[in-house]
Amino acid sequence: MVTVDDVRRVVRDLPRSSEHLIADRVKFRVGAIVYVAFSRDETTMGFAYPKEERDALIASDPSTFHLPRESDLRFNWAQAWLSPLTEDQMTELVLDAWRMVVPKKVWSAHLRLPT
Repeated sequence: MVTVDDVRRVVRDLPRSSEHLIADRVKFRVGAIVYVAFSRDETTMGFAYPKEERDALIASDPSTFHLPRESDLRFNWAQAWLSPLTEDQMTELVLDAWRMVVPKKVWSAHLRLPT
């Protein structure tokens, strides 16, 4: 099972990323933009995700992924239950969410493969 500490390990070296505790919820932001957030009980992780691809993500694995609450449907956001989420899935989702909120020059420099 993925935990908040697992996500911390992924985001700790991401440029411009910071962790915040807001209303008893752990959130990771770039500036004022939240790209990953946890439920208070840390059983659900919300993450930035393209709205136009959200239904396909959920259909691919409805036991892991689900829609955010109705008031958040207008945002580029999806959610996952942590218990079935693998560490590889989480890493990919978190990195993609971070890429959505930083300038391309930042993520391309950080994710550049060594030559």
